[in-house]
Amino acid sequence: MKQLSWIALAAALALSPAVRAQEALRPDVGKPLQAAQELIKSGKYKEALAKVREADSVGNKNANESFMIERMRIAAASGAGDLDTAAKSFEVLAGSGKVAPADKARMAESIAGGYYRAKDYAKAMQWCQRYFKEGGTSPAIRTLLIQSQYLSGDFAGAARELTAEIQAAEKSGTPPAQDRLNLLLNAATQLKDQNATVFALERLVTYYPRKEYWVDLLSRMQRKPGFSDRLVLDTYRLSLATGSMSAAADYMEMGQLALQAGHMLEAKQVVDKGFAAGILGQGPEGERHKRLRDLVAKKIDEAKASAATEEKEALAAKDGNALVALGFAQAMGGDAAKGIALMQQGIAKGSLKRPDDAKLHLGVAQVMAGDAKAQATLRGVGGADGTADLARLWSLYAKRRS
Repeated sequence: MKQLSWIALAAALALSPAVRAQEALRPDVGKPLQAAQELIKSGKYKEALAKVREADSVGNKNANESFMIERMRIAAASGAGDLDTAAKSFEVLAGSGKVAPADKARMAESIAGGYYRAKDYAKAMQWCQRYFKEGGTSPAIRTLLIQSQYLSGDFAGAARELTAEIQAAEKSGTPPAQDRLNLLLNAATQLKDQNATVFALERLVTYYPRKEYWVDLLSRMQRKPGFSDRLVLDTYRLSLATGSMSAAADYMEMGQLALQAGHMLEAKQVVDKGFAAGILGQGPEGERHKRLRDLVAKKIDEAKASAATEEKEALAAKDGNALVALGFAQAMGGDAAKGIALMQQGIAKGSLKRPDDAKLHLGVAQVMAGDAKAQATLRGVGGADGTADLARLWSLYAKRRS
């Protein structure tokens, strides 16, 4: 942090005509203070501090002389790195009623910066807070406060300040700074605060998406109490979409789960991506990967014969479950327009076994199709078993994709 110019402050106020007019300084006081001011201008702060002490040793000082001594002392002590002395002078001056609020804020800012440079983070934090109490508004001091809180071990205080700053940035339509989000993530990790950690990660994937953020976020979601096993395939879908899936075992399991769900074309896409990326078909499991690819091709051929019948039966069914399942399979297999239309028909028909699953899948299909209605659909997903969590993460992904 750049140090404030106490030279300018001392020169502007120590010898101002307005101050002199209040009550003249006697030569025994005025001369050493004048010398102190010149020494401050030359950067000789310790020598200046000695001159201030000389002025202070004069007996029977009047109120104005004492005031001017403290003004010069705070300037010299701050420059000399004698921050405790500067802090004491500040309290004297602040209680005098003669210092303008803006000047008190400037003094507090300089003292805060001095303590920070001295790595006394607890006192730096206290003086940053004093700066704001005196009416200061500098974002740089807000940064200094947060850094001081973090470095002094006040992770809760740092997290509180960071969260407020991030929310204010979002409210104003400005992306929060990445370093702020990372600092919040670190503070939340130190506190083992799951809510704050997810808050930070969700904004990191929104504004600064990286593979490791998505891996962490998806892993935390799956470890939440009550997260349903039936949503594993849905989680894999988001992992694949965000580019955060890289293990051959994950590609294999996703392909197999898609087959079991009747999503043969989606299974083919997954397996093909794994082979294209050089993740499947390699190493000791390479032959097993190829057998899955062959099985997928076989299942696709078998499904062609019954496709028309399945659609006819789904349309004739009393409830919309079959239409939703069929439409989702078609959408994820590449025919988004038809798949979404069938899903919407199924949802409109009603009597669904899992309405939130249906809305989640419709939202996912709309995201993958670039449909602007996806966000509204995903906002309508409820459920405490993971569907609402997945919908929120798909919504974050969609914001970056749009």
